[in-house]
Amino acid sequence: MKSVLAGGLAAALLAGGFAKVVAADAASPPVTCDAPSRDRVDLGKPSFSNPTTITNPLFPRGDSGQSIELGAEAGEKLRFEVTYLPDTRVFHWDGRNVATRVTHFVAYKEGRILETAVDYYAQDDAGNVWYFGEDVSNYENGVEVDKEGTWFAGKDGPPGMIMPAQPKVGDVYRPENIPGLVFEEVTVKATGTTVQGPRGKVRDAIFIQECLMDGTLEEKQFAPGYGEFRAVVKSKDEVYDLALAVPADSLRRPVPNELGELSEGAGAVFDAVPTARWGQIARTVDSMERPWHRLEKRQVPRFLHRQMDDALDALQTAVDDRHAAGARQAALDVGHAGLDLELRSRPQAEVDRARIRLWEDQLLLDQEAADAGAVAGDQVIIRSIRDRIR
Repeated sequence: MKSVLAGGLAAALLAGGFAKVVAADAASPPVTCDAPSRDRVDLGKPSFSNPTTITNPLFPRGDSGQSIELGAEAGEKLRFEVTYLPDTRVFHWDGRNVATRVTHFVAYKEGRILETAVDYYAQDDAGNVWYFGEDVSNYENGVEVDKEGTWFAGKDGPPGMIMPAQPKVGDVYRPENIPGLVFEEVTVKATGTTVQGPRGKVRDAIFIQECLMDGTLEEKQFAPGYGEFRAVVKSKDEVYDLALAVPADSLRRPVPNELGELSEGAGAVFDAVPTARWGQIARTVDSMERPWHRLEKRQVPRFLHRQMDDALDALQTAVDDRHAAGARQAALDVGHAGLDLELRSRPQAEVDRARIRLWEDQLLLDQEAADAGAVAGDQVIIRSIRDRIR
């Protein structure tokens, strides 16, 4: 939920004056991010009797679960992991204490750490979900550079409505509404739509337009059982989609044997590359195609299918070219793609522990390459995954 603060806007807001944010998008007419009060659905005073029981289907938050979003910004790959934690945190706001659900967020760009955040949500007695803040860390070259985007309800300002109980076209609400610090205004553009999910069609999705503090427009979809489903930021050439979410996409059957074969093959390639036995390595890569072809004939979520295809193609190319570092990196990417698929059938904590082992291998690879920034980032990722397991 991070926003970028534009200089001119900051001056107006910090001065305490009434400021309008005008967004200019090449593909749409200018939009004023200051809807009239009659359209706002977040102006009432919510009551919270059981705030940690979040039943709103468009913004599910339980005590366990994980979603993976994949996409790109200006040609660079993006990956987001959102994990629902059993923790709660109490916020003191408006003279009362409100318990919130806790979510752990990790963002990657081109496989490197970009951001981590811990977010807090509560549902009011009417079924609306409120955003109580986030603790953000932003990274460059594996080093935390700032905490921009961090805010806490009660300390910095009020919570913001992030999902109405029954959104209707034309509804307006502000998930973040602390002038000079964070601001987002959402307008519901369509309801009752059908979208294509990881396991088939999902009905009763909604489309929204989100106007950020710097005037950037985001178009998003939210789907029942999933929450955020797709986001498009045309001005940044950015798009990302939900690739998988559990428990919504969980399968009541064991991990397919084919995924075990792919994992074993990827591990064998990673270990064998330093020996430079390229003939043997090439045969191992060839053998990995057979289980993947068997598996892809079943219902594999489309974005995870593409991810595995890309990883296997990169592995084949690197081995054909006898590119040692590229082959080992691609082998790790195959391993990560396989774990994403295993998430459907395997406990989340087990998958996260396996992810740590792959990131430890990544750390060794980056140490060999003397890439200090990548090594620092790998360490952040390992700690972050360990934190969410705990």
